[in-house]
Amino acid sequence: MSGRLEGKVCVITGAAGGIGAAACDLFGEEGATVVGVDLLEGASADLALAADVADEPQVEAMYAEVRKTYGRIDVLFNNAGISPTDDGSVLDTVLDVWERVQAVNLRSVFLCCKHGIPHLQAGGGGSVVNTASFVAVMGAATSQIAYTASKGGVLALSRELGVQFAKQNIRVNALCPGPVDTPLLRELFAKDLEQAQRRLVHVPMGRFAEAREIAHAALFLASDDASYVNATAFLVDGGLSSAYTTPL
Repeated sequence: MSGRLEGKVCVITGAAGGIGAAACDLFGEEGATVVGVDLLEGASADLALAADVADEPQVEAMYAEVRKTYGRIDVLFNNAGISPTDDGSVLDTVLDVWERVQAVNLRSVFLCCKHGIPHLQAGGGGSVVNTASFVAVMGAATSQIAYTASKGGVLALSRELGVQFAKQNIRVNALCPGPVDTPLLRELFAKDLEQAQRRLVHVPMGRFAEAREIAHAALFLASDDASYVNATAFLVDGGLSSAYTTPL
C-alpha cells in the first residue's frame, strides 16, 4: 500500500536524526508534504525549519509559518526528545538535568499540542502522534528517572487529549517504542557493553528496533488506517513489555 498520507501536511519534530529522520523519509514516500523541525540543520523534508520546540513563541511561529505556506496542517508527529547520560537514579540526578529533560521531552509536546491542535481543528480534524516510550508503562532498575517521568507525562497527556478532542475528528496517541538502534543509543552502549547486554536480554526478539520500524508505526497512527485508534499507548517494543523470560 502506498499514498497513505497523500495530500496531508505533516509536521515532524526531532526531524534531523533517528526516528524523526526515518519518519520524514517514510511520510514523504507515502505522499505527505513533510515539514521537518529540529534545532539542528539537516532534516530531509519539503520544508525544514529550525526551532526550539521547548520555547513557546518559536513553536507558535513555526506552526503559523507552516499554515501560511501550505494552508493547512493535518498531522503532528511530536517526536523531539533527549536522553542525557547524566540522567540516572533519583538519588544522583541533579535538578538541572531533570528540568532540561522535562523541557525537551514533555514541555515541547505540551506546546506542540497547544499550538498545533488549533490548526487541525481549522482543517476539520487530523492525527497527533506523541513519542513516549515503553518506560512509560514499565519500571527499570537501570533508572533514567527524568526520561522515564517525562515519557510517563507524554503518555498521560496524550490519553487526555485523545479523549478531549475525539468528537472533533482529532485522534491523539502516544507512540511507545522499545529501545531503538539510533546513533545516540549506539554511542551510549559502545561505552558500556555490559549495560547494553543487560537491556538487550529482556527483548524477546534479541535485537533493538530500527528507526524505520518505529517510523512505520507512526505512519500507521498518522494515517486513516488508524481511524479508530485513539487515546492509546501504542507499544512497539518487540514484546519487551510482555516478557517475563526471553528465549535462550
